[in-house]
Amino acid sequence: MQQISVSSFILYPLSFIRLRLVLSVTIALLLFLTLVTGLPASAAEMPEIERRGYFNIAVKDNLRPLGFRDANGNLQGLEIELAQRLAADLLGKANAVKLQPVANRDRLLVVLNHKVDFAIARVTATESRARLVSFSVPYYFDGTYLITKDASIQQLRDLAKRKIAVLNHSNTIAQVRYYIPNAGLVGVNSYQEAQEQLENNQVTAFAADASVLSGWLQQYPQYRLLPTKLSTEPLSVVMPKGLQYDELRRNVNEAIARYTVQGWLKQRAQYWGLP
Repeated sequence: MQQISVSSFILYPLSFIRLRLVLSVTIALLLFLTLVTGLPASAAEMPEIERRGYFNIAVKDNLRPLGFRDANGNLQGLEIELAQRLAADLLGKANAVKLQPVANRDRLLVVLNHKVDFAIARVTATESRARLVSFSVPYYFDGTYLITKDASIQQLRDLAKRKIAVLNHSNTIAQVRYYIPNAGLVGVNSYQEAQEQLENNQVTAFAADASVLSGWLQQYPQYRLLPTKLSTEPLSVVMPKGLQYDELRRNVNEAIARYTVQGWLKQRAQYWGLP
């Protein structure tokens, strides 16, 4: 068990800035190498997509309830439904799509390298990422919640002087410190480690993104989310930059805006158990 001290929290912003600088340089280098070596690409402009008759879309296949495989190995989840709805509306058929599962580290790179037309893979739209790729209007607003199995914990104030697990080096640390300043934070390196801490009663709660915790609740119903949302983070479709992709971006944005106004996205998020 790793107790996070006040001094480590103070040093966190500097470490985070250095990490972001390293990641930015790494992504830029990978993009340069890809352009130089001329790796094969499968992204296309909207007229070409219409001619070939399908979208190439990067998705998650291990993240319930956004994108995961059912007992038969079929992809399902909110983001899978969104991909199929876009195909139905923009190309005329829900199955006019090739879904390509990607790891978290590759979600931006497959778009930068033109391996896919776009990605719907639990990517938070941020200012730094927007320098590299284009983002759609949000299809879901993710954010930090707390999960617990302790029936005595009903509100954030009930966690005063209690131990809360947080992922090491995550933005969640600052958010929990702000809302529950007198809680004891315990750093963990994975969701599995957080679950072990909770099961062994070494911590009372775990703070993480709603999109991940919702899937946890579906597998472990003894847990529940506390009602207060600590942050709001927009999840968006990742699309390539460039004037040649204007029509693609416009079509995707207009479609997602319609789904929001019509209430379809809210209804499907509720169906998949997202708060």
